[in-house]
Parts: sequence; C-alpha cells; structure tokens
Amino acid sequence: MLTRTRSFLRAAWPWLRIPFWIALGLLVGFVLPYTLVLNKRVQERFNDLVFAVPTRVFARPLPLAAGEPMTSAALQLELTFAGYSDDGHGQVPGSWAKQGARYTISSRGYAGPEGGELPKRIEVRLGNGTIASVRDLATGKPVELAHLDPARIATVYGAQQVDRRIVRLADLPPLLVSGLQAVEDRSFKHNIGIDFGGILRAAFANLRAGRTVQGASTLTQQLVRNLYLSRQQTFTRKINEALMSLLLELHYSKDRILEAYVNEVFLGQQGGQAVHGFAAAAEFYYGRPLRDLRPQEIAMLVGLVKGPSYYDPRRSPERALARRNLVLQEFVDTGLLSAAQAKEAQAAPLDVIKNGQLPHDRFPAFMQLVRQQITSDFDEDTLRAGNLSIFTTLDPAAQLYTEQAIDTTMKELGKRADPLQAAGVVTDAHDGSVLAVVGSKIPGDQGFNRALDSQRPIGSTIKPFVYLVALTDPARWNLATALDDSPISMRMQNGTLWEPHNDDNQSHGMVPMVDALAKSWNLASIRLGLAVGLPRIRAFLQSFGLTDVNSGPSLLIGALDLSPLQVAQLYEYIASDGHALPLLAVRGVVDGNGRTIKRYEVQSGKGEYQEAVRLVTWAMQQVTTYGTASSLGNSSLASLHVAGKTGTSNDLRDSWFAGFTGEHLGVFWMGRDDNKPAHLFGATGALRVWRNLFAKLPTRPLSAAPGDGLQMAWVNPADGKPTEQQCSGAKQVPVVTGSLSGDVEGCGFWQSLFGGGSPAAPSSSSAPVNPGTAPVAIPSLSSGN
Repeated sequence: MLTRTRSFLRAAWPWLRIPFWIALGLLVGFVLPYTLVLNKRVQERFNDLVFAVPTRVFARPLPLAAGEPMTSAALQLELTFAGYSDDGHGQVPGSWAKQGARYTISSRGYAGPEGGELPKRIEVRLGNGTIASVRDLATGKPVELAHLDPARIATVYGAQQVDRRIVRLADLPPLLVSGLQAVEDRSFKHNIGIDFGGILRAAFANLRAGRTVQGASTLTQQLVRNLYLSRQQTFTRKINEALMSLLLELHYSKDRILEAYVNEVFLGQQGGQAVHGFAAAAEFYYGRPLRDLRPQEIAMLVGLVKGPSYYDPRRSPERALARRNLVLQEFVDTGLLSAAQAKEAQAAPLDVIKNGQLPHDRFPAFMQLVRQQITSDFDEDTLRAGNLSIFTTLDPAAQLYTEQAIDTTMKELGKRADPLQAAGVVTDAHDGSVLAVVGSKIPGDQGFNRALDSQRPIGSTIKPFVYLVALTDPARWNLATALDDSPISMRMQNGTLWEPHNDDNQSHGMVPMVDALAKSWNLASIRLGLAVGLPRIRAFLQSFGLTDVNSGPSLLIGALDLSPLQVAQLYEYIASDGHALPLLAVRGVVDGNGRTIKRYEVQSGKGEYQEAVRLVTWAMQQVTTYGTASSLGNSSLASLHVAGKTGTSNDLRDSWFAGFTGEHLGVFWMGRDDNKPAHLFGATGALRVWRNLFAKLPTRPLSAAPGDGLQMAWVNPADGKPTEQQCSGAKQVPVVTGSLSGDVEGCGFWQSLFGGGSPAAPSSSSAPVNPGTAPVAIPSLSSGN
C-alpha cells in the first residue's frame, strides 16, 4: 500500500508541484503571519476584557412605616416606577398584589450608602391617607420600618450607551447555564469552537427547506462575533470567525468563555441604549435580579438570544410567547425540566414589566442638580466608567406628580398657556432633601433648565424675610404691630421719583403687621423694611449665599432675580424651623463592590431666630387662610394648614408661589421666556400648580398651633401692648413668650383707632422714608401679591 502511494505521488508530482509550492508559500507567507496577528488580537482583547459598566443613578428608597402619609394611587405609582409587577400574589421578589386596602409586597432588597436592606415579604395596610400598619409575612410580626428598593432614574454612559451588570458564572442560576447550552450549543463542552457536525446538520436542514432555517454557530463563535467582528455576511468574516474561535478555545477554558458570553450577549434595545448580558436583561424585562427569575422567565431570556428585536416580548408578545414555550420544550427534551414543570411554565403569562429599567436621564432637570453637587468629588470620566451607584434624594411620586401638576395647570389655562413656561422645586421641609425638580412644562425636556438657571424677579415672595428680620426684635415688633400703609414718594439718586403702590392701587392706613403680610400690601412692607434697615435685610439674604442683592428699597418688594432653586433654599430656612440647610440631591455614592465611598449629609445645629421663624410661619398660614392665597384655605387642602406666600413681578411678568406643609416645601414659577407679561398673578398661576400637586401628593399637615416659645395674646396694634379681647381693634396673635409686659390695657382712649380715629403712629412704624442713607438708583420695580 505504501509502495503504491509513493508511486502515485512520483507520477503526480509534476502536476502537483506548482500548486504545492503555491499553497506552501501562502501558508508560510500569509496564513501563518495572519494567524499570529489574529492570535495577538484575540489574546489582548480577551485578557483586557473589562466590561465598561455605566454609573447608575437611583431615587430614594420608599420608606414604609405606620403613620406615614400614603394613598393607594401614590403607592402603586411608586411600585410601578420601581419596576415591581402586579402578579396577583406578591410572592416573587419584585412583585405585589392588592386586596382592598391591603398590599402584599415582596421587596428585592438593596445595598445603599446607609447600609441597605434584605429582601422581605410584607403586608402594607392603608387607611385615611396614611399607612395603617406594616407586617412581616414571614414572622407575622409588625415591622417598624421597611423600604422598597430605589428605582433607577438615570444612567451615566460613556460614548457607547451600553447597559450591563457583570455576573460570575458561579452566581448564575443553573437552569440558565444549562438551558443556554441546550438551546444554543449542545456540544459546547466538547467542541473546539466550531461544531462540524452541527454545520452539516444545518446545511442539510437548510437545503431541504430551501431557505435558512437553522444556524450552526457555537457559543464561542457568537462571542467572537460580538467582541471582534461586524455582522456582515461575507466569506472573509466567516473565515476570521472560525480562526478566532479556534484560537479562543486554544487559550481559554470553557468556563471563562461562557462567563464572557453571558455578560456580553446582546439581548435588547431601548432607544439608543443597548442591553448586554443576562443580568441587565433580567432587570430590563422583569425588574428583578437573575437569581429571582422563574423557569419561564429564564426561558424567555434564552429565547431572546436568537433575535432580541424579532422576539421582543413588549412589541411582539405572541411571537415571544411562542419562542419562550419552544425553549421550555427544549429544556424538557434535554432533561432540565420535567414535563409537568414545563407545562406549568408554558401556561404562565409573559409577566414582562411595562417600563424597562433603562431610564437614560429620565429627569434631566434633577440630574443637572445631581451633577452639580458631585462634580467636586467625581469627574465626568470617573462617572462614565466608574461602575458606581449614585443614590439620590429624588421622590418618584413627588417628581411625577409635579410634572402632572404643571401639565394640568397648563391645560386649565387653555390657549393662554401656549407662550408660558413653568418650573418647580419640591423639597423635604425638615432636612433639605430635594425631592423633585422640573425645569420645563414639557416633562423630560433636555433643554433650558428654568428651575436652576432662570433668574427672575421674585416679587412678594421676598416679604416673609423682611418681616422675619423685624420679628427678631420682639421688644419692638410683633405680628399685631401697626404698620403705615400710606403712599410713599422717594426721589432716587438718579433724580427719578419712585412711587410704589399696592396691587389694588389703594392705601389702607394703619394695619396690623400680620394683615400686611397676609394681604401682601407693598406700602406697609416697604415702610417696615426701611425701619428695620435695608443693610440688615440685605445682609440676611446674602448669608444664604446670594450675590448681587439689590441695595435699593425696591428689594423690599421683590426686585431680586433668583431661580426657583434659590427661592426654595430661602424658604427651606423657614420650613425647617430656622435651620439654614443646604439643599441636597445626593445621599451617597457606592462602588461596584457595594462599598460606600462618599456620603452626603447635613449636620443641623440648634437653629437660629426660631421664635421669629415660627411667628412668620404662623403669619404665612394666615396668607392661605384669608390673604392672597386664600384659595387654599377655601379648598379641600385647608386641613394641611399650609404656610405660603404668593409673588407677582412688575407688569405680571412672573407668577410665584412658595408654600410648605408639615412635610414638604414646594416652590413654583410661571412666566414667559421672552420676559413679556404672562398676565398671571401669583395666585392665578404658580399657586394653581402647587394646589394641583398637593391634591395628589401624600403629606403631613402643618400644625396650626404656634410653635414652642410662643404664646397667643390679645394685642393693641397701636402700641404693641397686651389688651383685652373685647377692645375694638384688638388682635389675637402669637408673641414670643415673655416679650409683652404683664400689664393688660383696658379699652379706653384708643377704642376708635381702627374705626375712624387717627392717632399718631408709634415710633416703630413711623420711621422716615429714607433710613439715614442717601437714596439709591433701583432696578425695574417688582411688586405684587
């Protein structure tokens, strides 16, 4: 036999000689060098394979405790936004069920800057606008405080918008590992990166069908395609794919190749964002981690490998269901599931959550604030490639209800709203956490952020701070002190005459301080501010970090340009009982290993001028009872005892309202970007947004009683001394405890003071118009209610 072969080769050599040398030349001169180049590329890429995990941004975890304000609508909104699904049972982590006022919730647990929480199954009962009880269903015992894991609200991407979560092979569900091989590459453990038997089977099946009905790519080939090659169907690409697959198998273990595959495989798309890897897909489609998926859900993810767009369970549910059930049958055929298990799984619905967890900058106005607050600690490159988790203070219900409130108000205004814009900021009234930021009337608008960047005259929203500075001197001023609301005429430094007026173009004579604030009377407020001293008021405002504060008297009625966020910062001081708290949008940052690397928190002190702050708070409650915001006191929100203040700038260009409950502070602005008149007062624009928000947002009422350190007293506005209740003009107001003398006046001589008499005004309210300094030029007058 050997002799015969030699004889054949000698006879054929003259014919084979040239092809042989050509083939050898190609092998030595091209194939070997090319293979070496591919080998280097394969090794370098795979050895340096570090998947770029984007930084994720989360809302605050929802606290659930007995007594917390909560409505059924708000709770369901929070659950839905956090990716929880209503499966009717609430047994699987990330699911809930409702029976009347009782909610069964299976939380997923989370790790956060404060430590986080383990998964648990709880029962939450609602009643009378609050949470009535929280119970651990595993133990049957009451739970003092539980949390829902926070919803993801944004993702900070690099140049490629790829969403993934890195998992190790040992952490994957066994059914996923085995099921993926059963469906995509049954010979994976034994082939060399290319399945020659599979190629022959696929070729025969395709030839018999007359079209491509079966592929033969191994998992290794699919990984090579994703990591190194394009998807062009060319001969060169197929040769490269085969060579690189062989090289990959030569250098790396099957487990390492499989681990890279499960983290790299493309499984979906949302807009410009790609979903890579099974861990990210589990959250995107089911809102739960891989470990919590049921067999039918694992089968759906495995089925998506064949075509994420074609079998998209949201866009093509029938096609996806058929694909999932086919995969479940493959699990049975390979012994991974019993027939009974597969039958039960096939009967289950898809149960895909409605909104995939890939919100890319869902709330751009809020995210701008987040970026501003962390840039001193993290640069942009670190955020884009740092595999970080940023935990913010955003309250999804507050944010979404704020957006809805602005939209509802615009619709109520009809065609008048076409040229208008709006912005708002909602904070926690006690700790300065920013719960919501809206920078445009269009939710999700990526353009100009009016909440942070728009500087507009704030009108009468300045007045509570003028009154607050006065009330820090309780020996001289109290809420019943009579103020002069008569006309003012001042010649400015540039020779112009300043003659401000009240919104109703009337003067009201001598008026109690609380009424002057409640009715937002400009003339009385100006006289008070001049008596207190412009430098003191200006210095107080500057202590909040404000710059370019107007030094003229028009400051006293709002000639000060601020953003809604800056106004919220001012009002946070009053809402938090005299604590100058910075507004924070970030709670902390956690690295990829779950370690807290930065926490943002405020250590509040004992507070300043708290008695004066409490007096102003009570006076602002009168604003919403009988003053310029009385529509609140006459509405279903009266029980909240809101403290608030309207503001309108000159020529009705800007509409403002700032108000707080016992839990939330909301500041809103409405106007036009071109600075033309909006034809809205504070009460007819921004106040309506505030009212529409708090008609939905669960919140605690503000106490109607005066705060600590105050006592109710009947006061004679003429001299600020205590008097008897029955005396004409007597005003009952809170005063600083011990600030009034113990002697109570009888009615006597001043009985007709408010009924027609005109005694001289007390020194505290009859200060000269010019408080000892030369008149100064003022900017465009801002005034209004």
